[in-house]
Amino acid sequence: MNIYKGIAAGVAGGLAGSLAMNQFQALWAKFTNHEERPHGAQAPQQGSPTHGIGRELAERGVDDPDDDATERTGNAVSELVLHHHLTKSEKETAGVLAHYAMGAGSGAVYGAVTEMMPGATVAQGLPFGVAVWLIADEGIVPAVGLSRKPTDYPASIHAFAFAAHLVYGFTTEVVRRAVRRAL
Repeated sequence: MNIYKGIAAGVAGGLAGSLAMNQFQALWAKFTNHEERPHGAQAPQQGSPTHGIGRELAERGVDDPDDDATERTGNAVSELVLHHHLTKSEKETAGVLAHYAMGAGSGAVYGAVTEMMPGATVAQGLPFGVAVWLIADEGIVPAVGLSRKPTDYPASIHAFAFAAHLVYGFTTEVVRRAVRRAL
């Protein structure tokens, strides 16, 4: 057991999982005739929340209803922490960075947990993907005002996000396991 190696492997897995999730979302969008977002992450969770961070951004006049949760995250960091107004292009880039940071961070936690509890890798990472979807997408993101409430979105949006997080969890585990063996 080596927590540091587990974290490193988890970060690598989380980054790969985020990329796979983006590719899955882009493919899904193509086949279901939905607009394809530049980075594919969180695209369905659009619409300005009226609470928390979303409300704060709206009060500053910098929230755009077309922003997804990742773009809103990047915008919030820039506006509220760095006091810098982002252009649309910068907001898209910040959204990509937020998505990959979340994927890497979740992967790091997962990698550490798998070192202490090897049983956490059950079902090839699918339960991990479900946990990230439930905790982040369905819980924290709407709670802090990065998206509207889960009940504001149709079931199809939740199914899309659920499926994307299964891809994320599976890919994270496959890559984490390979990197951990190499370390």
